[in-house]
Amino acid sequence: MITKEGKKIRVGVVTPPISAAGLIPLSNLLNILSLQSETLYLITGNAGNNYFKNDVRIISSEIVYHKRKNKLLRIFTFFYLQIRIALVLIKIVKRCDVWVFFLGGEIMVLPMFIAKLFRKKVFLLFGGSAVNIYFFDNSAIHWLKILTTINCSLSDKLILYSKNLVKDWKLEKYENKIEFAHEHIIDFQKFKIIKQHRERENIIGFIGRLSEEKGILNFVKAIDIIIKDRKNITFLIIGDGQLRKKIEHYIDQKKLNSYVKIEGWVSHHELPLCFNKLKLMVIPSYTEGLPNAMLEAMACGTPVLATSVGVIPNIIIHEETGFILENNSPQCIAENIIRALENSNLGKIAVNAEKIIEGEFTLDSSVKQWKRIFEKM
Repeated sequence: MITKEGKKIRVGVVTPPISAAGLIPLSNLLNILSLQSETLYLITGNAGNNYFKNDVRIISSEIVYHKRKNKLLRIFTFFYLQIRIALVLIKIVKRCDVWVFFLGGEIMVLPMFIAKLFRKKVFLLFGGSAVNIYFFDNSAIHWLKILTTINCSLSDKLILYSKNLVKDWKLEKYENKIEFAHEHIIDFQKFKIIKQHRERENIIGFIGRLSEEKGILNFVKAIDIIIKDRKNITFLIIGDGQLRKKIEHYIDQKKLNSYVKIEGWVSHHELPLCFNKLKLMVIPSYTEGLPNAMLEAMACGTPVLATSVGVIPNIIIHEETGFILENNSPQCIAENIIRALENSNLGKIAVNAEKIIEGEFTLDSSVKQWKRIFEKM
């Protein structure tokens, strides 16, 4: 992106330290911004440290963070983390024209204040809603809302995936600064149909973080309902998280081990093979932005059954490009899995799912969206 003065813009990205789940979204964003920026700076940590430190396009600064179990200590550590990120940012803030906050950036108040103090443009890209994600931890909701409100007010641009998120995430009062773009890029050389849908066994999959907001417990409870009548269906759970032991205990207790396999995290390059095993993937989340796993599954010709949250209803048209759950109760999930498997057009729906992803989630289309936003500066 060239400024009016004839210089290429300089961009920096700030995230809290990330887990393995954040590597692909962040990597995609950096791929897009590297084509817009003369120099690309990155402040992140944990899984991001090793992943990006050898990338010659990026000048990275590393922050290590260990989450504490004690709530009081966790709050103290969180604010100390903001101070550490802010101190790193002070050293390099002048080197960039724009700072993009991502993957929890909506609650990084002190670093964003530093960027604004130095009169830098600040973009806040919402990958999800921290308030919604931590809804199940009631003690955190109040101060997360405060932090998010402060950062939305400080930001020059709020970047969302879709218009329907404005209302869902209660951002109506910031409409004058909202733009729409995403960082989702699907590698169609890897994420493609390897095994035709009609040739796949009746394997139902869940791929994601094993946490409350993902609705994973409801999915597991639905399994117990399904197998009472349908013994020819098996289930594959890929992912890890705080609920794993609870899920394993439930599976043992209900004697579901012969029907359910939990693989834990698998590397991103292994996912195409996993998606190509599945007859159907289920996303029973309480809250979402635009789930990358959904897009990758659909690119592999795997229909998705999901709750109508986030951008999901923009992509999945019920019984045309996938299936929408009325709610994510175990009974509803169970009924809809059986209904989807019995749908005579399931193979056609798989083809439609693949086609819609191929048309919208390329590097070129994402770069154009971001270029338009930078041009408005």
